[in-house]
Amino acid sequence: MAERATAEIKRRRKEKKRETSVFFFDYTLLFITLFLLAFGLLMVYSTSSYVAELKFGRANYYFVKQLRNTILGLVAMIIASNLDYKIYKRFAPWIYLVSLVLVFLVLVIGKEINGSKRWIVIKGISFQPSELAKLAMIIFIAAFLSSIGSRIDDIKTVAKTFALAAPAFVGIAITNLSNAIIVMAIVLIIVFISSRRYLQFVLTGLCLAFVGAVYIMKVGYRADRIDAWLNPETAKNGAQTLQGLYAIGSGGIMGKGLGQSIQKLGHVQEAQNDMIFSIICEELGLFGAISVIVLFALMIYRFAVIINYSNDTFGALVVVGVLGHIATQVVLNIAVVTNTIPNTGISLPFISYGGTSVIFLLAEIGIVLNVSKCIRIEESDIEEG
Repeated sequence: MAERATAEIKRRRKEKKRETSVFFFDYTLLFITLFLLAFGLLMVYSTSSYVAELKFGRANYYFVKQLRNTILGLVAMIIASNLDYKIYKRFAPWIYLVSLVLVFLVLVIGKEINGSKRWIVIKGISFQPSELAKLAMIIFIAAFLSSIGSRIDDIKTVAKTFALAAPAFVGIAITNLSNAIIVMAIVLIIVFISSRRYLQFVLTGLCLAFVGAVYIMKVGYRADRIDAWLNPETAKNGAQTLQGLYAIGSGGIMGKGLGQSIQKLGHVQEAQNDMIFSIICEELGLFGAISVIVLFALMIYRFAVIINYSNDTFGALVVVGVLGHIATQVVLNIAVVTNTIPNTGISLPFISYGGTSVIFLLAEIGIVLNVSKCIRIEESDIEEG
């Protein structure tokens, strides 16, 4: 009789606990994303209107294209946020395989734009497969590592993980080293977070540094970028870096005012792309630059919160991958613009002009939001927090 009563008490406690728990949805992450998108559209118009008027006779040419792609990205985000993220684990190998096919297809039928062969163009619509490869890599590596458990601490498993990622890295690096670096950084960050041993990462880092040094020596224009980084005043390819630094320095604390940039008037080439942060510094000053950095820091913090509360390894590792992707691009873009590292042609997430990039970035945010929706938090935890 006593045992039956004890069992009944336990059952009622479980039911009460279930009733007092709530599902979590990260509205803060959603609002930060929407704000960055709105700010990005504003800055794309500000930085590109002069050049767009000269080239196409329409000051809003780049703005309209970015707005269209942003809307498509928001649709992708809504779909992804309502689609159970666990389904991606089942199809992870196929998603990765499709991305590999497209990456290598660029080498065959890719169209060269602005001196780079990175796009597949079908009926006037351009698509950059390397952006799909980033998302595919996140899903594939997260699925692989979540399925092997504690074996990730084995150096052989780490080597196997990088071997699986190598084809995508090589395929992208042939035409776009900057995106290849981001892909490998995503893998490195996911593996680093998953593992409890760190020596293997030191060895991996040394190996990658060696391969990178050899690649730079073999490809002439990479060495020219090193020269432009070290000597922007005298190097033949240093004008872009130098003009970007002029923009940053002339902005001061509060900037010249929105739309008042001088460097975007043909001095900084394609200012709406990789160098958009320099125009932000010129028009909005140090205050605007720090505000953008703080927003990205808050976004990364929200990723960390979701990772911490996630009770599913695959979901947590997917969010780690998205965190690694966005954090790497933000750090590298700002480092390039400030001439901290050589120019690598990396865009600023959600802000730089680029259709394929914003669509897949928003799809990633949608997946992260779906992971957050599956987190169950006890009311007691909410009250304590």
